[in-house]
Amino acid sequence: MKQLEEKQLTTKEYYKNSFLKVTEDDIQLPNDKQAKRVVVHHPGGVNLIALDEHQRLILVEQYRYPVKKATLETPAGKIEPGEATIVTAKRELEEETGYTCETLTMIGRFATSPGFCDEYIENFLATNLKKLDYEVAGDEDEFINLYHVTKEEALTLIEEGRICDFKTIYAIQYLIIHHQW
Repeated sequence: MKQLEEKQLTTKEYYKNSFLKVTEDDIQLPNDKQAKRVVVHHPGGVNLIALDEHQRLILVEQYRYPVKKATLETPAGKIEPGEATIVTAKRELEEETGYTCETLTMIGRFATSPGFCDEYIENFLATNLKKLDYEVAGDEDEFINLYHVTKEEALTLIEEGRICDFKTIYAIQYLIIHHQW
């Protein structure tokens, strides 16, 4: 087997804001040659797979500036510094959907784009949902419409391109494979 690990020699920060940092790293390749890698550093996030009482998947619709369109996605959000991911998951579920749940089960994690970003998303299955009888304030720059979709509707929305992000497609596949949805 070939040795694959690349070793960082130097790093230079090009950009930083409240939660992202972009660096360009000089690295040593397994063959002792050198190369550069640009890395987007992200604190990570959570993805919520939540079915309502009628076994419909709860999705949020938001305008996504980078892709210049409104998309339908599973509720999700970034982890705040020092915050346990299960706390992030419950907070995001309540803020984005107006629901809470009795149980959150972490069902796996994935790297979103390991070729240039160190972000991992932890996926949580939210069960025994309950509609909150009060509104939870979300992010002030977040505008959301709430949807409840069946499996058939979800598959059609993927074909139409309205569901186009990996975490939501992962959620739908997870439900189909593991829950006979």
